[in-house]
Amino acid sequence: MALKAGSTIGILGGGQLGRMLAMAAARFSYRIVIFDPDPLAPAAQLAADHVRAQYDDVAALEAFARRCDVVTFEFENVPVAAAKLINAITPVFPGPKALEVAQDRIHEKTFLNAAGVATAPFWPVDSPDDLEIALDRLGGSGVLKTRRMGYDGKGQVVLKQASGAIQVNALADLGGNNLIIEGLAPFASELSVIAARARDGSVRTHDPASNVHRNGMLAISTVPAAVSASTCAAAVEATRKILSALDYVGVLGVEFFVLESGEILANEIAPRVHNSGHWTEAACAISQFEQHVRAIAGLPLGDPRRHSDCVMENLVGSEIERVEALCAQSNVFIHLYGKDEARAGRKMGHFTRLLPKT
Repeated sequence: MALKAGSTIGILGGGQLGRMLAMAAARFSYRIVIFDPDPLAPAAQLAADHVRAQYDDVAALEAFARRCDVVTFEFENVPVAAAKLINAITPVFPGPKALEVAQDRIHEKTFLNAAGVATAPFWPVDSPDDLEIALDRLGGSGVLKTRRMGYDGKGQVVLKQASGAIQVNALADLGGNNLIIEGLAPFASELSVIAARARDGSVRTHDPASNVHRNGMLAISTVPAAVSASTCAAAVEATRKILSALDYVGVLGVEFFVLESGEILANEIAPRVHNSGHWTEAACAISQFEQHVRAIAGLPLGDPRRHSDCVMENLVGSEIERVEALCAQSNVFIHLYGKDEARAGRKMGHFTRLLPKT
């Protein structure tokens, strides 16, 4: 049964994704309560209430759960224990299983392969010997990453025919153990799919986007994607497999490498609304944020078709100074995140340039 107007949705995390979810939920007259220890959490500016507590504060989590009719999260590093504690009181969508899979890169890649979705080859690394053996299997090159907590290019080192000393330094830089090394995928481009699965198992998918990253962070998403229809269809089908295998409820983002042949390899999954889907709020009647709210609230999913082609670009750090010039341009949708300080590498907002649909 769908949540009635006036119901309360709890969001674990108070960043820009939670802020945009709160905006979408308000259109359905849902109340939002944010759980985030940061007193300056951007999402809290638009919420009915803000619980400022740590994610291991059992009493605060239990009280938060009892206030909410359903709970979701806006970043994938929410402690699984916190999600499970809340889920025992109030439904959490997506379920804690999605967090468990996404938070550990070994578990993630193993899960993807078991679901029939191809990835680059990978091996766990806990010692110099592990790294040496894995690099030998990979032809001398690979990407060494932390298994947990890496994002936007952080927590990883590219190794190409690296000497033993460089290998040891890379291990030390990343903590020495609990790492993963992945093969360097010879990709021609990067692609992402934003899809939603409802409580009844129905799935709706936004059009895949071509992505460009800079310094490990998404910079630009373009729709329609500059790949073949068959590649898009393969990415959508792989995403459907992932949603089904997780018994997922909500919006999921999946990032893919596209090889020269047009074949795809899954890079990672994000069990939440995703930066590469921000264009949907400008170029579609139903954004990824509204779709997520609909899914977790038990409402029918909306039609995700776009009415325009578009290019979405992040505004990072001092790029926020471009806003005045962007305001003077036609067909530009601007969204700022309510953050107080424009630090280097900090996402401050984004804009989407609408183009005639081809």
